[in-house]
Amino acid sequence: MPELPEVEIVKQSLKKSITGKIIEDILIKNRNLRFKIPKNLKKNIIKKKIKTIDRFSKYLILKFEDKSNLMIHLGMSGTIHLVSKLKKNYSITNTSFYHSPTLPKKHNHVEMKIDKFKLIYNDPRRFGYFSYFKNNQLLQSKLKKYGPEPFDRLFNKNYIFNYFKNKKKNIKNFLIDQNFVSGIGNIYASEILFLCKILPFKQVKLLSLSDCQKISYFTRLVLRKAIKKGGSSIRDFKNVSGAQGSFQKNFNVYQRENKDCLKYRCKGRISKKFISKRSSFFCNLCQK
Repeated sequence: MPELPEVEIVKQSLKKSITGKIIEDILIKNRNLRFKIPKNLKKNIIKKKIKTIDRFSKYLILKFEDKSNLMIHLGMSGTIHLVSKLKKNYSITNTSFYHSPTLPKKHNHVEMKIDKFKLIYNDPRRFGYFSYFKNNQLLQSKLKKYGPEPFDRLFNKNYIFNYFKNKKKNIKNFLIDQNFVSGIGNIYASEILFLCKILPFKQVKLLSLSDCQKISYFTRLVLRKAIKKGGSSIRDFKNVSGAQGSFQKNFNVYQRENKDCLKYRCKGRISKKFISKRSSFFCNLCQK
């Protein structure tokens, strides 16, 4: 599933290419996503000018000049593809850098005509969805149930420490709980906890204020690095055709089971344990 950094990269790509453009037409080929695409979606967004592209957590948000918003959630396998209408071959994508550049048309559920581009929503598993909000107040009402974003100043050691008081749940499950903090998924949770030197199955009530400071700091560090690595593959949007991000080359623990720990002078090995049916990777020696 795309996490905050991947969605941020797609946002940056779209923002550079379609800000200020008008949605000329929309073709809905399949309404049956996680939630049915509203029947009046075309009526609500056609001929509207895109003021900017925003992101909250794992949501993409197209903000229109009339203050209405279209929110897109990519779900497990959803991708946004932006291709030139000037080319006959629509098989190359420019935004979904973490997938193959080949566009499997069978799963193209939504197509929008925007200036010289065709924006395509492709989703084999159909767990994504579209939501329309006629004003910012309705959008914020939807988003307020989620926890702060990792880059929000509210996500600090005091917030984390107070949130964890007397709670028995493990830290890994909290990091991927969108009510606690928005945007972190399975991959980055393992990487964050490795740098914090905290075991993923440790109960949060046992964490010190210092531990909470580490969680705040390394969460931002890991996500910024991931955005930078992914962003390096699409820095010049016009010259890119689905090139992959490179953060996966910097994994310390994720998918490194039985390999040596990369920390200096640590003689531990990377272990794998399932927590709530999700794989978690950690060093068996330096994480406590």
